[in-house]
Amino acid sequence: MKRILVWVVGGAALFFAAAVGLVLAQPYTLRGSAIVPPAPAPEIALGEYRLSDDQGKVVMLAFGYTTCPDICPATLGEFKQVLEGLGKDAGDVQMLFITVDPARDTPERMSAYTAAFDPRIRGLSGSEEELQAVWASYGVTRILREVGSKAGYLVDHSTRIYVVDGAGNLRATYAFGTPVADLVSDLRFLVRESR
Repeated sequence: MKRILVWVVGGAALFFAAAVGLVLAQPYTLRGSAIVPPAPAPEIALGEYRLSDDQGKVVMLAFGYTTCPDICPATLGEFKQVLEGLGKDAGDVQMLFITVDPARDTPERMSAYTAAFDPRIRGLSGSEEELQAVWASYGVTRILREVGSKAGYLVDHSTRIYVVDGAGNLRATYAFGTPVADLVSDLRFLVRESR
């Protein structure tokens, strides 16, 4: 009886060790919507900023505007949490917030707005024409909606977050509300992959 118990416990331990080994041997799977195969990220050229200048860094970007009442401040709050969660790896990540409301969002206003969340988040604006090219290349939709308030109008817009790896490839997109822990995990993996 004792011998059978030893075999059962030993067999269970071997099974557990094999299962753990199998899980650890699996390649990392991105937690967002992975882009397979990775595709070169469309260039972003707004003011002095060029996406290609950030080659070697992982870039996380979102689109929104400074007078957004809900989704944009929530997204930037999550960006701050992601940067904090990355610790020392945050130095290898560039966070971008690109306006969908150039009529109100000057480059200075975007910089001040993003800095209020975290000075490491870069706010970008440009002319309507420059931004149209960026919006189109990232599939961003925006609709101006008149409202009966002093804000004048709101902008309904896409809420996806995009991640570009250190080689300049678009690797994944994320829905609004993706857990911060998932974003941190994916960015940490991509930062280490880029080294």
